[in-house]
Amino acid sequence: MKALLPLFIFIDACGWELIKETPFARTVAPHRQRLESVFGYSSACIPSILSGAWPVEHRNWCYFVYDPGHSPFKSLRPLRWLPEALTSRRIFRRWLSRWVKARLGFRGYFDLYNIPFRHISLFDFTEKKSPLRCGGMNRGPNIFDFLKLHDIPYHVSDPASGERENLRQARAAIESEAVDFVFVYWPELDGLLHRVGHPAPEIAPKLGGYEEGINELVAAAGRHYDEVRLYVFSDHGMANCDELLDLQQQIRALPVRMPQDYAVVYDSTLARFWFFNDTARTQITQCLRGIPQGRILPDDELARLGALFPDRYFGELIFLVKEGVLIVPSHMGQRPIRAMHGYHPADPQSAAVLLTNQREIPAEVQAIPHLYQLMVRDAQVAAGRNRTAPDAGERTSSQPGPPPRKPALAVVR
Repeated sequence: MKALLPLFIFIDACGWELIKETPFARTVAPHRQRLESVFGYSSACIPSILSGAWPVEHRNWCYFVYDPGHSPFKSLRPLRWLPEALTSRRIFRRWLSRWVKARLGFRGYFDLYNIPFRHISLFDFTEKKSPLRCGGMNRGPNIFDFLKLHDIPYHVSDPASGERENLRQARAAIESEAVDFVFVYWPELDGLLHRVGHPAPEIAPKLGGYEEGINELVAAAGRHYDEVRLYVFSDHGMANCDELLDLQQQIRALPVRMPQDYAVVYDSTLARFWFFNDTARTQITQCLRGIPQGRILPDDELARLGALFPDRYFGELIFLVKEGVLIVPSHMGQRPIRAMHGYHPADPQSAAVLLTNQREIPAEVQAIPHLYQLMVRDAQVAAGRNRTAPDAGERTSSQPGPPPRKPALAVVR
């Protein structure tokens, strides 16, 4: 029997608005609060949770960026001659993404999405490493670097495994009493909400399954640790998409052309532009200012959101749509989906959640990057208490990382 286990369970897209009035996990995690998310998609939110840093600090924000000099996709350009009826099919893109990921040795999440093959050699992909591993950040350390550096044994889910397998592996790690820290990652709710939105009849059974898994892990931990500190949290919520915006059509109608005059990535809620002449900048800026479904984000607002990159690596101009608007077709997909995230963090459905069995949470824990300080604090406490117990066993294998950073405590509003 060991003294203490911090158990962090991450449920992707389990937003505050989705569960705030529900009994979800109230028995084991009765204390709950709203957390502000990070501007961007999971590609920004997850690294922020794991590092305690904002996107401008860790440089994990959006996946695709204009960077032809470093593009790993030049060999895919011949695919532009294939019929779009084939290359736009999701099944073809998924198969090709798996092949490309293996060929390029990418370790993080990877998907070609709907980037046109005629332009794909203009872009680089920014998440070549997994943020869920030591050394996985584009810049700076994450929680697993901290655990490795301080010789704290831990278990973390493998994103390549399914949720049931991740549950089994986490329980086995707990029952072995070989770990002082457990991080579980369940991503499937995100995909379900994209497909069906909310409310939908499929959501309650999914949440019920998660609650059963949480109860199972807490019960197992209670048999092997004197104290279990449980934290169930998310990265963002999800808004139903009630309005579609064909932004590409409006930009293509202008007397400027890609890639001669500009480059752009159309995400589901963002359009990010790079300009190669003043004419393109003026024409596109004027066009975007006339679109009522969104707005250009000024630099001072991007700075407050922790997403103003001085080198403009992720785009010189950032256009964001209103909550509930979906850019479609986009470089993320040809067809509409029912719900989406990646809106402004101040929008109601963007908020994340923290559920816990701990009565007191530090007052400065108001946004998802602040979860990092809880992980660091409880990992250190657990390691200190558990080191008086018998040997914890073999440590989790990982690569050494850089020294830990001080957790970011400033709340971005």
